[in-house]
Amino acid sequence: MVQMVRMVALALCLVMVLLVVVHLAEGTDVSYCNKITEYDVKVSGVEISPNPVARGQPATFSISATTGEPIIGGKLVIDVSYFGWHIHSETHDLCSETSCPVSEGDFTVSHSQVLPGYTPPGSYSLKMKMYDTTGRELTCIGFDFSIGFISTISDN
Repeated sequence: MVQMVRMVALALCLVMVLLVVVHLAEGTDVSYCNKITEYDVKVSGVEISPNPVARGQPATFSISATTGEPIIGGKLVIDVSYFGWHIHSETHDLCSETSCPVSEGDFTVSHSQVLPGYTPPGSYSLKMKMYDTTGRELTCIGFDFSIGFISTISDN
């Protein structure tokens, strides 16, 4: 019986490792919130490091984008969902996440954060809206990310 339990545990570990490897190979898919809207800021990709995100360690989300006109400032509104349930919202000054003013052309928005050790592992969805100083929506994107099962700090 003990040997059977060990075999099942080993099989589950192998499946989790394979899922992580497959997820890393796929990259981060980004989609616009409204597929028919022509956003002023075009997003070309998102890099998440580390991927999957590790609880208790810094995680960095870097969003590569392009603008056709300079942006003097604005804000980012971030909403996070866990298995479809909205769990967190935060607002950041755009200029604290990238260099302002943003010149016409390519730029990167980068945000780093340490997630608490008690953050549940699993699949999350993030929606980010970018607004200029007048409140005009410049872009709205969504993407999924995972928080790993291993924590570097005690969950107690």
